[in-house]
Amino acid sequence: MARSSSGIVAGLTVAALAVVGFLGYQASATAPAHPPKAVAQTPAPAPSAAKTDPAKPVPLPAGSGTGVRVVYSVSAKRVWLVGAAGQEPKSFAVMPSTVHPTPGNYTVGSRQGAVTGSDGVPIEHVVRFASPQGIVVGFSARVDNTLPAPDPNKKTGGVRMTRPDGDAMWAFATIGSKVVVVP
Repeated sequence: MARSSSGIVAGLTVAALAVVGFLGYQASATAPAHPPKAVAQTPAPAPSAAKTDPAKPVPLPAGSGTGVRVVYSVSAKRVWLVGAAGQEPKSFAVMPSTVHPTPGNYTVGSRQGAVTGSDGVPIEHVVRFASPQGIVVGFSARVDNTLPAPDPNKKTGGVRMTRPDGDAMWAFATIGSKVVVVP
């Protein structure tokens, strides 16, 4: 009887190692190619965060449309996620890129969980909606959770936000969602 028990234990051990190996492979296949290095600095404060009282909602810009939509104000450096009627929109500050879409209505055309941005930085929760001047514009969050100003010498289209705001955008703006850009 001891002999058959050791065979079962050996079989279960081999099966467990195979499952752990497979899960490790899956995890490595979805991880960024170049994980970010630890950053000793604190994340940059969100743009225009000092100008608003976090206890008070920031009103939607005039002319930003109706219905469920994402509203992006280039000049205010802010986004609103507008849900069903009667719900308070979620609003947060963003760091615009160097290339901006013209004011108007757009739809989310593609999304990607994680990729390297056009500025060479690992980003996540990419929600693309426009391509002015042949530059793809979309919302995303830097994996290192910082919001530095973009290099003015490069043409990039990433509208960056914090990781928690990127999570909210990812959950809200699915393929076909309406995006309204205002000045």
